[in-house]
Amino acid sequence: MAVKKTERKPAVSKKEKPLASPEFLSAMDRYLFGKGRNYKCYKKFGAHLTKVNGKEGMHFAVWAPHAKSVSVVCDRNNWTAGVNKMELLETSGIYECFIEGMGYGEIYKYAIETANGETILKADPYAFSAELRPGTASRTANIDNFKWSDATWMKKRSETDVFEQPMAIYECHLGSWKKDPATEQNPDGFKNYRDLAKELVEYLTWMGYTHVELMGIAEHPFDGSWGYQVTGYYAPTSRYGTPEDFQWMVNYLHKNGIGVILDWVPAHFPRDAFGLADFDGQPLYEYPDPRMGEHPDWGTKIFNYAMNEVKNFLIGNALYWYDEYHIDGLRVDAVASMLYLDYGRKDGQWIPNKYGGNGNLDAIEFFKHLNSVIRGRKDGTIIIAEESTAWPKITSAPEDDGLGFSFKWNMGWMHDFLDYMKLDPYFRKYNHNKMTFGMSYATSEKFILVLSHDEVVHLKCSMINKMPGLGIDKFLNLKCGYLFMMGHSGKKLLFMGQEFAQDHEWDEKVQLSWELCDEPMHRSVLLFVRDLLQMYRKYPALYELDSSWNGFEWINADDGDRSIFSFMRRDRSGKNALLFVINFTPMERSDYMVGAPQSGRYTLILDRDGAIGPDSDKKTTYTAKKGECDGKPYHIEYPLPPYGCAVFRFNIKQEKKPAAKKTTKKTTK
Repeated sequence: MAVKKTERKPAVSKKEKPLASPEFLSAMDRYLFGKGRNYKCYKKFGAHLTKVNGKEGMHFAVWAPHAKSVSVVCDRNNWTAGVNKMELLETSGIYECFIEGMGYGEIYKYAIETANGETILKADPYAFSAELRPGTASRTANIDNFKWSDATWMKKRSETDVFEQPMAIYECHLGSWKKDPATEQNPDGFKNYRDLAKELVEYLTWMGYTHVELMGIAEHPFDGSWGYQVTGYYAPTSRYGTPEDFQWMVNYLHKNGIGVILDWVPAHFPRDAFGLADFDGQPLYEYPDPRMGEHPDWGTKIFNYAMNEVKNFLIGNALYWYDEYHIDGLRVDAVASMLYLDYGRKDGQWIPNKYGGNGNLDAIEFFKHLNSVIRGRKDGTIIIAEESTAWPKITSAPEDDGLGFSFKWNMGWMHDFLDYMKLDPYFRKYNHNKMTFGMSYATSEKFILVLSHDEVVHLKCSMINKMPGLGIDKFLNLKCGYLFMMGHSGKKLLFMGQEFAQDHEWDEKVQLSWELCDEPMHRSVLLFVRDLLQMYRKYPALYELDSSWNGFEWINADDGDRSIFSFMRRDRSGKNALLFVINFTPMERSDYMVGAPQSGRYTLILDRDGAIGPDSDKKTTYTAKKGECDGKPYHIEYPLPPYGCAVFRFNIKQEKKPAAKKTTKKTTK
């Protein structure tokens, strides 16, 4: 959009110009913003419908301290800079104005006159909505009128200890999960948030997932960025509908028992001319020194976490999604890139901190501040770190010098797991420790085990095509891997398509290959994953003690020559347990025995074909025999087929305490 320079006076003289009431963006609002503690900043910045002198219109406020002048440009003023000029509020760097008669659904931008006299157009950082790309204007929107009906979910969430609950997350990219037929009006085939909600609920409920993690909800201009290069941090992407449509989606998911997690990207932002980069003609939201303010690998800008106003923008944004959209959790992208000053940089390309180290002290303080606020809410909301290094205390409380996250993605486990699963079964015996190492640090953080979108793109192969072998061997390998993941300590996440062994890499331009669900082998994986999820939710042993050594015990962690793993999971009561056996080779072990901690009956509830019900013609009851095996006093004889899996449930016998001796009291006169 061309900016017209004009010498015309504003439509209303400065004396008569109807500015917003000082109480709308009060001195206290501005003070708290400058301190980084105006946690509802989005209610005062951006575009808001209000009344001034009895006249209804739109109030605008933007932070642009380096600007010579700022004005709102829109259809009403023919996109002409200077017509609706904004007033600078004292020395805060905040500009505001009021446009009488302007309402919801109108597009606009800020025309910013820079220090060198250039006029640039910028989208509103606090806009609640935006044009559908390739349009880049902000859109006024009302997010206050939606009638929420998820009170039951919200109450239960606030009263529940999330760490002792099952969490099976379905990572989903809405634009390629399912599509509508392309039309002239909708050439991309994007479905609306409301239609997607209905289909997601039906599918996730049938499968047994507890949460959905949505990629790319905040507005972004380029589909190929998957939403990780954000230009509208407060705007749900218009690809799938309006902000109210998205509120409806979350509400519907909640009413049907599905939690909602959003990807959140406070690590960096793109250079697009209409976005945050050099917002008022100079670095503002980013560090001014490119050695701190630019990602050399990604070509993006890095937020300046030393600036209170920038931290306020981000903290307010996190709380905005929790409060205005009832989001249950945020998954923070690329945390490692924020914590390390030398991330992706060579010597000489970065600046050490004041102690000479490579830790970004500003980002550390930002996380402690943000996560302290989220923890203090005590409403069941969570925040998850995608952190790929061994940075300590990611999930420890800030008062204990931790960063304060609720959970951490276990990237180390993921890499070891995939390295092992890709191997020809013959070579797995030399890499047995890749599968056992994860338990050596499983209680150091509160972990989520992840097989995310990043593992099935950019020539990394789909999950099924990572598996060795041909034909059925690939599918049996994948089942073994999924069972190991489900039994291992930690919450769970699978990316869409992995649950039915999609055969091609993920492509955001096309929908998933749902037709594969009718193919026998793909359907067998789908039903197997469904059985795993149902088992996971049914047995508290699989989730109550994820962060405690009491919840997991190896039966045999050293059976590397046969590539067999056996272990137990226990629940908090100490009365119920599950015994897992997984054979990661095509070799049959007809004489296999697994150690058992006690005598009694062990009930087979799942094998490589899936869950075993009460009407099954398979043998389901196994009696442990006396005789040492795997260091245990008893054992179970279970013929293990190629790529054989077995899960047994049993009740842990409680030790009887010796009866107290009766004592006779002597009485003395």
